[in-house]
Amino acid sequence: MLHLKRFLVGKPLKSSEEGGQKLGKFKALAMLSSDALSSVAYGTEQIVLVLTTLSAAAIWYSLPIAAFVLILLLSLTLSYRQIIHAYPSGGGAYVVASQNLGQNAGLAAGGSLLIDYMLTVAVSTSAGAEAITSAIPALYGHQVLISLVIIVILTAMNLRGMSESASFLMIPVYLFVITITAMIVWGLIQIATGAIPFKATAVVGSVVPGISMALIFRAFSSGSSSLTGVEAISNAVPFFKKPRSHNAAATLAIMATILGFFFAGITFLNYWYGIVPEAKVTVLSQVAKVTFGGTGIMYYVIQFATALILAVAANTGFSAFPVLAFNMGKDKFVPHMFMDRGDRLGYSNGIMTLAVGSGLLIALFQGSTERLIPLYAVGVFIPFTLSQTGMIRHWWRERGKGWIGRSLANFAGAFISFAILVILFVYRLPDIWPFFIIMPALVFVFYKIHDHYTKVAAQLRLPADTEIHEYAGSTVIVLVGNVTRVTRGALNYAQTIGDYVIAMHVSMDENPNKEQETQAEFKRDFPDVRFVDVHSSYRSVEQPVIRFVDIISKNAAKRDFTTTVLIPQFVPKKPWQNILHNQTNVRLRAAFASRENVIIATYSYHLKQ
Repeated sequence: MLHLKRFLVGKPLKSSEEGGQKLGKFKALAMLSSDALSSVAYGTEQIVLVLTTLSAAAIWYSLPIAAFVLILLLSLTLSYRQIIHAYPSGGGAYVVASQNLGQNAGLAAGGSLLIDYMLTVAVSTSAGAEAITSAIPALYGHQVLISLVIIVILTAMNLRGMSESASFLMIPVYLFVITITAMIVWGLIQIATGAIPFKATAVVGSVVPGISMALIFRAFSSGSSSLTGVEAISNAVPFFKKPRSHNAAATLAIMATILGFFFAGITFLNYWYGIVPEAKVTVLSQVAKVTFGGTGIMYYVIQFATALILAVAANTGFSAFPVLAFNMGKDKFVPHMFMDRGDRLGYSNGIMTLAVGSGLLIALFQGSTERLIPLYAVGVFIPFTLSQTGMIRHWWRERGKGWIGRSLANFAGAFISFAILVILFVYRLPDIWPFFIIMPALVFVFYKIHDHYTKVAAQLRLPADTEIHEYAGSTVIVLVGNVTRVTRGALNYAQTIGDYVIAMHVSMDENPNKEQETQAEFKRDFPDVRFVDVHSSYRSVEQPVIRFVDIISKNAAKRDFTTTVLIPQFVPKKPWQNILHNQTNVRLRAAFASRENVIIATYSYHLKQ
């Protein structure tokens, strides 16, 4: 098992090697922007899908909708650059909202992001599976299985550490950047030269019967899903090489520029080509087919690059979820296990939790990107709204140079993000209602965890005038099955730590002669040790032992003695051999864990063959 772990994860890294896991801008762009960049593969499609529910002629509205999405992108980019500089320790929306809007707002932001990162993985892998089945129709119907395989691969990759993950991600991310740039540029050249004539379903400004603001708002909220992942860099500032804030802010600016160019370009080409969404074929696939020709090599390169980046886009969630869980664990709102680093200096428990959660979402929603997108959007726009509102409060308190301009940028972002939330609540309620159950339940769990840690700390804290109690002696109860070398070793050890040693044996009805032989053998070999035989009519070992120990511990307490239960066990040479022996010692340790004033100890005898 250890050899398999080393093969999959790699050899452990020393804590002093953490610096080698930090990222420069080039690697960080690949690792932290794959989610945002990949969303252009379905962002335009989500807008057009909503508009075509009315009419194909309504597709021209995708252009002004895209313009508003780009305005929101600019506002979010400016805001998160400010967050990076103001809060370089990472944590993003959770930290900003907690410190400026209060604990409840911080937990709402943190909880929303934890859910959203699971949805990021689910949506990205599902979209990747759809891109694969678009290029290879024979695989259609196996999207769920393909998505789960992708998650397993990404989990193993992230457990190996950030630097190796980033090196691997550079190939699909930069291949996607190059190919999509080539597609947009080549498409615009062909439009400019007249090689591809105007085939739009309607000219800009055409009146489309039945159009309504409700439809426009729904399309805008769906298209805004292209901006998910923008916040990931602000959450992961500690991952960057020094100067961390400068490198993180520069990476965010580069990512936003590429994202804006891609989204605008694909939306325009889709409109010009007059593409209408089709079942089993993505809009991006149709745009690439018209640009390069359905049989051209570049079309298949685009499909391959899109499938790759959608598959690895989930890595943004794998990068940001563990850091956010670490920050919330530090504040005692999630289990402390999320603060532990694994062999490769990554937060392994966070990575594994994210993988399991996203896999369950894919299975629950049957890998449907369209069904996951609304939950995805609401999960990210709550933190967007709270973080930018928190930054307004931050600048109001600081009032440094240029604080008014920065506040206005944050206000614009907060206003648009809040408007999208209202749109989602009003027009997509049937799709997002589970969020209203999950979020309150999650915040309740956060507070219960925090309350537990607070009570534990209060009970463990030593008062200044504490005196250490000195016991008068120790009673040791050794559990005896048969008289063996293990028994002899355990009793010898018990006599070195205990003032009063009792050997306890549980006898059954099945073989009374054997029980008598055991008792006689014990008294012959250990005449100075008290032997107690407790009969069990129901073939249970745990209950008779517990009852006996309870009686002895009460009597020991009266004499100011401690009570220790010593459980002998032998350890096979090979780990797999454990399954060949009963696990009575495991059950006994579990049974006594809830008993107060009883110390549980194990004496292990290691077999040589």
